[in-house]
Amino acid sequence: MFRVTRRYQFAASHRLHAHGLSDEENRRLYGKCNNPFGHGHNYVLEVSARGPADANTGSAVDPRRLDELVAREVLQPFEHRNLNCDVEAFRDLTPTSENLAVEICRRLKRSWPSMFPGEWPKLEKVRIAETARNIFEMDAHEIP
Repeated sequence: MFRVTRRYQFAASHRLHAHGLSDEENRRLYGKCNNPFGHGHNYVLEVSARGPADANTGSAVDPRRLDELVAREVLQPFEHRNLNCDVEAFRDLTPTSENLAVEICRRLKRSWPSMFPGEWPKLEKVRIAETARNIFEMDAHEIP
């Protein structure tokens, strides 16, 4: 069994502001990330899938198909976007990197069967580096 991980990059902005908290609570919780004008990141996304190597191709995952799926479901809708304003999922949900990982995982899982019909490969995890020090990882099996 192999785990194959592909790395992607996209730039997006957001403002961390929870609607259920007061302005003061948001400032205290999110600090400079609560800037009313937002701020941006050059996100590094890693998508991992696992499966056995195919007897004919010797590959566990077709990287072209994975690239196509990630481009369609993640890169095109998020690249150079304000996550709060331009991505429906974050209109009422704070676009923390944890929530971003969940949303990316949901998008990939929803479209996975059409891109990878059959038992293998399986989406295993999504990992997002927001900065060199802030990295978030989501196991795909935890998303329904």
